[in-house]
Amino acid sequence: MPFTAKPKTFNASISVVEIGTGDKTLSIGGMNTLPLNFFDSPAKNAPAVGVEITDTGYELTAFPVMAAYYEGANTAGARAKRAAEMPGANFVCLRFEGADPAGLNRSIEDCVADAKDVINAIDMPLVIAGSKNIEKDAELFSALAEVCQGRNVLFLSAREENYKGIGASCALAYGHKVGAESAVDINLAKQLNVLLTQLGVPAQNIVMNVGSAAAGYGYEYVSSTLDHVKSAALEQNDAMLQMPIMTPVSAETWSVKESIMAESDMPEWGSQEERAISMETVTASACLASGSDAVILRHPTSVKTIAAMIAALQ
Repeated sequence: MPFTAKPKTFNASISVVEIGTGDKTLSIGGMNTLPLNFFDSPAKNAPAVGVEITDTGYELTAFPVMAAYYEGANTAGARAKRAAEMPGANFVCLRFEGADPAGLNRSIEDCVADAKDVINAIDMPLVIAGSKNIEKDAELFSALAEVCQGRNVLFLSAREENYKGIGASCALAYGHKVGAESAVDINLAKQLNVLLTQLGVPAQNIVMNVGSAAAGYGYEYVSSTLDHVKSAALEQNDAMLQMPIMTPVSAETWSVKESIMAESDMPEWGSQEERAISMETVTASACLASGSDAVILRHPTSVKTIAAMIAALQ
């Protein structure tokens, strides 16, 4: 008996969130099938790949390929321009790592200057990520929202502790998009989406960040949560879980031992740069297969590899 494929599509779909402006506008979400099941229905918007840069730059001594790519890019604007030109990139993510009060504690004024530099350097959709300090990020995002007026930026992220300030200053005052960041828990993710919408932020202006972990570091729980979120969104038509999911993969994978252990200390593990790329690509592909609609990566090889994988599956 011949096999007859039966496409599995849902009446519900993931909502579409647009970031950026003009012909560079990027649409995220819109799928009504299980993740990467493009054989059931063509992708309305294929999963997107973003390139992470920071306000302070990276220490690249152990990563010659990435060092060569960013050679001579000594400002945030110059790094953003290289990131925007990276093969496979759909958007740029500027992370204000140096704003962390427990680290360099860069001033709001200095961060605003960097944001202006990036905005003037690129016309690609921009995502702005904070320092992960709740109080500093609320203050920082409020200042950056005004600077980025008219660019339709996505701010990552608003959390339960600071969603009111970030939602009001970024989404309500200037019409930017907001990332709702929760712990890896479907109920907490839904609760934050409800709170943001009750604040007045339209559901179409919210992207979810339900957390992540590097492959091998408790990723199974992340995968299970992503699976439950997508199931509720598509099978149960839960509007408060239909926001597209963006996962900052690089923030997790570049801090695990496989990526930070020097080759001189662990020669049997091989190239440190190849290990970092492997951790990033494996984790990103797992996130996309589990339900992420966009991932944020760091290494040019990782970006190219994941973009090629998405294209090959369409």
